[in-house]
Amino acid sequence: MGTHEEQDVARQRFDVADAAPLLLDERGVVTSWTPDAQRLLAYTAPEVVGTDVAGLLSAEDAARVPELAERCRRDGGWAGLLTARHRSGRPVRLMVRITPAVEPDGAAHWLVLLSDMAGARGWDMSRTVLEQMVTDSPVGIAIVDANLRCVWSNAALEQFGGGSADERLGRRLVEIQPGIDTEGIEAQIRRVLETGRPVVGYEHVGQVRSAPHRETAHMLSFTRLEDDQGHPMGVYYTVVDITERHRARQRLALLDRAGEQIGRTLDITRTAQELADVAVPGFADFVCVDLLDSVLRGAEPEPGPLRATDHVPLRRAGHQSVNAGVPEAVVGIGEVATYLAGSPPIRSLTTGRSWREGRLDPLAKEWATGIPGDRAATFLELGLHSVLIVPIRARGVTLGVTTFFRRHRQDPFDEDDLTLAEDLVSRAAVCVDNARRYSRERDAALVLQRSLLPRRLPEQDAVEVAACYRPADELTGLGGDWYDLITLSGARVALVVGEVPGHGIDAAAAMGRLRTAVRTLAALDLPPEEILAHLDDLVGRTAHEEGFGPEGAGVQQVGSGCVYVIYDPVDGQCTMAAAGHPAPAVVMPDGSVSFVDLPQGPPLGAGGPPFESVELALAEGSTLALHTDGLLARGADWAVDADRDRLRRALERLAPTLDLRCRAVVDALVPDRPYDDVALLMARTRLLGADQVADWDLPADPAVVADARKEAARQLAEWGLEELAFTTELVVSELVTNAIRHADGPIRLRLIRDRALICEVSDGGATAPHLRHPRTTDEGGRGLLLVSQFTQRWGTRFVPEGKVIWAEQSLTDPPA
Repeated sequence: MGTHEEQDVARQRFDVADAAPLLLDERGVVTSWTPDAQRLLAYTAPEVVGTDVAGLLSAEDAARVPELAERCRRDGGWAGLLTARHRSGRPVRLMVRITPAVEPDGAAHWLVLLSDMAGARGWDMSRTVLEQMVTDSPVGIAIVDANLRCVWSNAALEQFGGGSADERLGRRLVEIQPGIDTEGIEAQIRRVLETGRPVVGYEHVGQVRSAPHRETAHMLSFTRLEDDQGHPMGVYYTVVDITERHRARQRLALLDRAGEQIGRTLDITRTAQELADVAVPGFADFVCVDLLDSVLRGAEPEPGPLRATDHVPLRRAGHQSVNAGVPEAVVGIGEVATYLAGSPPIRSLTTGRSWREGRLDPLAKEWATGIPGDRAATFLELGLHSVLIVPIRARGVTLGVTTFFRRHRQDPFDEDDLTLAEDLVSRAAVCVDNARRYSRERDAALVLQRSLLPRRLPEQDAVEVAACYRPADELTGLGGDWYDLITLSGARVALVVGEVPGHGIDAAAAMGRLRTAVRTLAALDLPPEEILAHLDDLVGRTAHEEGFGPEGAGVQQVGSGCVYVIYDPVDGQCTMAAAGHPAPAVVMPDGSVSFVDLPQGPPLGAGGPPFESVELALAEGSTLALHTDGLLARGADWAVDADRDRLRRALERLAPTLDLRCRAVVDALVPDRPYDDVALLMARTRLLGADQVADWDLPADPAVVADARKEAARQLAEWGLEELAFTTELVVSELVTNAIRHADGPIRLRLIRDRALICEVSDGGATAPHLRHPRTTDEGGRGLLLVSQFTQRWGTRFVPEGKVIWAEQSLTDPPA
């Protein structure tokens, strides 16, 4: 019998009237043998007195005597089941209780009471089987006495918390599991004790100690235990975890209610409120539904996730709480819900993915800001501890975001809850979208504008960027101003800002053409003045081919402006050229502001002298401010110097982040209803560390190829990029060999460790290499083919001294 069972037997009723007593001394030697003991085992007193009690037991239990003696001395007694040997040799199952007895002379003895278990129900099965049935059962089992105190429990019950079987002994359920409805459960136990009728399938929901912050459901069954005379001794009950089944029923019920109650009208705000009403209180304690302002106007949102910007036009369309008056809400129905850039709601909107936080930081600020009355509060003040954020998406379009909070319910949201919330919101999203389509026709122009501007600028380490765009056409949000950031070879970036004359859909379409052309030309890695020359050619040719009629795109493109800047984070050099566009401003690291003395080329398509570029070195931490004309409002007394002074003062103001600084500049210079479109792109420069760049001058000698490979491998080892050694050595070998064979002048090898490992070989040649596809019998011509196969991308750019052939390999962990 197991340890727990032996101790628990001591708490069960023991009929001493039928027990056979005997005495043992402290060494376990029989000192007294009674007639009852003789009737039970058939040994006479002379045969037993003076012998070790182990001789009366089966071999298995005899081996346990030292252990039992130690437990008797430690615990002051013992009770359990043993098997004795009858004088005839047959085994006799006995219930044994050992208690201390002190003789008048002070000698220590042990009183042993033996009770024959042959007539006990169930004991015709082997002890091993019975132990397995109860002790090893996967179902939690416990026995309480008539006073509702635990006298036995199995190991499976420990999964619900409350301690081990030893710790449960003698304790009421309220002491073991204070987080559940102990009054209701004990009422069931008393009813079973009184009536004798078992209770099967009693369901209970609460928090057990093994999961104090999670609501769990259990099914309990109760059966009365009786002695041989039919008197109630206690109650035997089982516990089964049915949490998953309980939650599945809740999910189905919630979805059924959602199908019945959401979308009963074609009113967008009413539908959003119905979503919040359905989720409270069965699923969450506080729910808020924020929809895009365009959705509430019936316009067509942009397809897919939103662009990551400082401001996302959301309005509170519905909310509900378990508390009257919705005290948790910091935004009223119909008010603007402005969330901080980078906050979880904004991330869900921009990524299209749900977000879950089981335990909120209680001291963190609530995400909404810019609220009338400045009612932002910490989650602790609002009493909120767990959150789900689910974007509202229908037919591939993001309409808004729904946030579910828990306050009174202590169990945090889990993955199953997230799945349920997504199902619930997806049903509501279709209803919201139907209402939107019904209330307003789709605004195709707004979708066009959002598709033309970059949704997010590419990640790179050359500059920290922030952009702000404000169209003059507030209703449609359309305009011809634009900005872009394009990654180039050698860790460089191109910063572009441009504008197209006019407003509305025609200007937006023309802007889209120009932006696409600029990105295509940037891929050629040309200098800024050549980029603008090609762009000028393209605009002029398009104007000539399509004409200048009202239907022609040329009428929008001719006269467009553009500034194109290339920045190199290796040496801090910056090259730029402009076509009918304001020169950029530079904010130095000390905060002083200056304007680049940039020659102004003619507007695109207008014809005129060649474009000129300027080159300047920028200290790390300098900020370039590229903007369109609309940033400097022109009145009747417009003057360039006065506008530059206004821009200088705005740029000198400090802000916690570059994003906030960019927006502050626009807010300071541009009215709420600008007469012209406005685009501002700010880029704070960075420099690659000396440990990120390595270069070598190489003689035009084929023998140097092996040395170049070795130097490259050594450098990779210093950078911890040994896994790229094989590919890099191959690239170095092929590019250096190619330069030696086909170019003139000095050869230079450079490795750059950025977000990619960049390998560059420069020479004095003026011809670009071409990728060949050699036949099987060809002996050469495979160099660049191998480079293209083993690297992510490669190419050629021309410099005043010749050309540079480069190749990039991506790095899993880019440097900080």
